[in-house]
Parts: sequence; structure tokens; C-alpha cells
Amino acid sequence: MGSSPTSSAMRYLGIDYGTKKVGIALSDEGGAFAFAYKTVPNDKHIHDTVLEIIEKEVVEEVVVGESVTLSGGENILMGEIGEFVAKLEKRLGRPVHLQNEAFSSVEASRFAPKGRKRDDSASAAIILQRFLDIHRGGENTPVSDTM
Repeated sequence: MGSSPTSSAMRYLGIDYGTKKVGIALSDEGGAFAFAYKTVPNDKHIHDTVLEIIEKEVVEEVVVGESVTLSGGENILMGEIGEFVAKLEKRLGRPVHLQNEAFSSVEASRFAPKGRKRDDSASAAIILQRFLDIHRGGENTPVSDTM
């Protein structure tokens, strides 16, 4: 969904969607590096919360983790993510990008301090960084944007 990022400076917001919590990440203003931002409850105000962050942080593009099975098919959560993205796109008035989130939670848990659970915002940062790396261009661009 959505067009590829351009080389001009812009800020991105990444989302790791969960049924109870939503991890949020932001890129730097140049759109090169992703950073964990915060974790918010997934409640009836989630779209308002995300839109407030987008406005406050002057975000131009949004990336949501796409939840698929190991074989590449949709998993149970993807239907809910699809509804979340459709409503967000309608309220934003522009497309929202999807990026495969496979193993982002596992990767994020590797960096959690000993004895602490991973932070969903760290998973969001991994998803966003994958998207930025894939769409930035240059010699380090992966061939596929599915991982």
C-alpha cells in the first residue's frame, strides 16, 4: 500500500499492532533511522492517539507491520490490522505502507535488558527500520521488501 519514500527529508512513523498494545516508532527527520517512541493501549481511542502523534511529530508517512504466517499467508491478526489500516488511511487521507513484521518481536526481545520483557515500541522500530532500509535505495537495498 502506498508509494515508495522519496529521497527528500521526511519523518516516518512505524506501528507494531497488537490486540492489547500498539508499539510506536519514529524515524529521524531525514527518514534514515528508526527509534522506539512509545507503547500505547489498543483501545477505542487508538486512531486518535496515532493521529495526535503524527501531528505532534510532523510525520509524513506511516508504516504498519504486516502479520503473516511463515508460509506467507495471512494470520488471524491480519484481518484486524487490515481494518486498522483502512480506518487510519481514511482519517489520514493518504496511503499507509505495510511492512512484513516477521520475527520483529523475537529480534526486539534480544535487546531487552535482562529480566525485562521486550517493548512493543522496539518491535515497531525494527519494522520501520526494515522499511526505511528497503526503500532508501543504494547498494545495501535488499532484493525483497517482505522481510
